Amino acid sequence: MSELDAAKVTAWLGAGEEYASWVAELDAIGESEEVSLPEAAQVDALAQPLGLHDDDLAEIKATAFSAAQEPELWWLLQRCHRQLIRQMGDVDSPWLRWPHLPAALEAKGRFFYVHVFLASIPALLRYHEKRGIPAEDSWGILADLGRQIAVYRRIHGGVGGLDVQFWFSLHFRGLIYDMGRLQFNRGRVQYDEETIATAGAPFGKGDPVLGVHIPESGPMTPEACEESFRRAKEFYDRYFPEDNYRYAVCSSWLLDPQLAEYLPEDSNIVRFQRRFQVVPGGHDGDKDVFQFVFRLINPRIEDLPRRTTLERAVVQHLESGRHWQVRSGWLAL
Repeated sequence: MSELDAAKVTAWLGAGEEYASWVAELDAIGESEEVSLPEAAQVDALAQPLGLHDDDLAEIKATAFSAAQEPELWWLLQRCHRQLIRQMGDVDSPWLRWPHLPAALEAKGRFFYVHVFLASIPALLRYHEKRGIPAEDSWGILADLGRQIAVYRRIHGGVGGLDVQFWFSLHFRGLIYDMGRLQFNRGRVQYDEETIATAGAPFGKGDPVLGVHIPESGPMTPEACEESFRRAKEFYDRYFPEDNYRYAVCSSWLLDPQLAEYLPEDSNIVRFQRRFQVVPGGHDGDKDVFQFVFRLINPRIEDLPRRTTLERAVVQHLESGRHWQVRSGWLAL
């Protein structure tokens, strides 16, 4: 591997400043000598706890690679793995914006980050064990990997892969945990001081805060959400007491107040919104709505299904010439 350097890996990936800057960043990190990919039998054993579907499991095993056969992929694997390990538990490290690999790599490119994450499971479990986090909580959040791989296949018409590697940089650095209906990540307040003052929020920029996320895992009932908030407070007080989490924030299209114009007051979504104090500002959320409501990318509005109250609301809103927004809000735990 000594003859392979950053310049050769960059050339192998192809033109583009995105790849050049990323490879340079990885080169500065250096390789991880301890990295290894699980054998096929080990991947089979991981299928159930990770929630892998049979077709995804088969393709993961088919796209496994080695240093001898794919030295460039192995060079990237070593350094991505080391980056995760070096930032394990570091709440101040940014989300890792690793790029998608070139389409010419086909399935091996689409599943590359799945292999990075599989290689990182032992280190993550050691970190959890050191913190005293129970095994059921470790595997509870790791099951998100199988869920998102399945989502990718649904969105892309049966083609397998993973394209939310940035999201899993939380999971595999020990920064997010599953509390039932909701997931919560360790973080810090990102609102600027003007937004905080306008909202009358009782915290400052940079204060510890939990981020709230809503996985695709069933009805978002008030009772299930309440239980998740209760569990999150208890969990983080026990395993991360130094952070003293008192507030949670959520940024999502689900917090767009416009939804309340279409949905019943007692709907799960509106009742979820009412938990939060929504802060000023927002950004375009149409793409988020397409992806999370319909599991589609850039569809034509006239082709969207209208089977549920939510789907009909989304389409009616867009057909009127209006747009959805991603909004953010906070609540006290």
